[in-house]
Amino acid sequence: MSIKEYLPCIFGGSKPNNNSVVVDESKNEIKVLLLGAGESGKSTIFKQMKIIHQSGFPEEERNQYKDTIYGNVVRAMKNLVENSLALDIPVEEPENRKRAEHINNMDSDVLINIQKVWTPELGQDIGHLWQDGGIKKTFERRNEFQLDDSSPYYFSNMDRISAPDYIPSQEDVLRSRVKTTGIVEISFPMGNRTIKMMDVGGQRNERKKWVHCFEGVAAIIFVINASEYDQNCYEDNETNRMRESLQLFEETVNSKWFVETNIIVFMNKIDLFREKIQKRDLTCIFEDYKGGCNFENAIEFMKEKFEEKNKFKDTKKVYTHLTCATDTDVMQKAFESIEDVLMRSNTPKKPL
Repeated sequence: MSIKEYLPCIFGGSKPNNNSVVVDESKNEIKVLLLGAGESGKSTIFKQMKIIHQSGFPEEERNQYKDTIYGNVVRAMKNLVENSLALDIPVEEPENRKRAEHINNMDSDVLINIQKVWTPELGQDIGHLWQDGGIKKTFERRNEFQLDDSSPYYFSNMDRISAPDYIPSQEDVLRSRVKTTGIVEISFPMGNRTIKMMDVGGQRNERKKWVHCFEGVAAIIFVINASEYDQNCYEDNETNRMRESLQLFEETVNSKWFVETNIIVFMNKIDLFREKIQKRDLTCIFEDYKGGCNFENAIEFMKEKFEEKNKFKDTKKVYTHLTCATDTDVMQKAFESIEDVLMRSNTPKKPL
């Protein structure tokens, strides 16, 4: 099903109740919706709120992420090995060829229960493969296939992750990848109010659930993966991710539910974008781009592309911020900078 086919289902439906208010005054609560396409980094931002406002993840909770991290690591290396074969890029070292063959022969169904395949020796094998010249060459062509952005972080820490007494760090948990299904919430103080942030799955089959969160929203944080301009979607591997984000943003910003709702855009993964734009400019997706491989030119161009989608400029603004969801300091400053927007968005509406 194409995005055009199901977006009307998301943003259509019953007419919004104009008599509703955007804050539950008894709870002094501001409702903020975290939206964006899959792989944008929404869930990482959500986890950052727990680190910043709720003292992070205690050791017992971090230990519960071990299997998730092991699974992320094995699937990512299996993906690299499979694509090294597909791209006809041989693994260079003889010992690594044996390791690659072992990982490539793993049944994808078995990986659902990672405890059946994970051993410290497997982790060490993955660390060796990451150092192989052939795997590195395959990684350089990762825009041609699907690979989690956190993969190189984990691969570079395999000595620690493969240790028998491994306990995930806060950053390990932050970078772990689990597809968000359903709706998850977190509450934290901001000024004299409480922010209630809701994260809903960004994959296509999850977006039909968004409408259940729309009523009473004070502000929307729409997350964009800035580095995805030369990559295709997981769902069909044909649709450009940036084009999908643009279309999804246009539907969101112009929805009848959000005519007066301020939109905050987080142009996320800006660290990856800064690295990528030096090698490939935006003409691969935007023919009218003339800014070359200049970071500032490219960011300003993309910012304008999103902000121009807003058809209700007289009643609401789009506020754009550059973010790196895996950097706690950056995210803390980002939320400090939007505090005023969130508080102003919270003015209760009087019943008509």
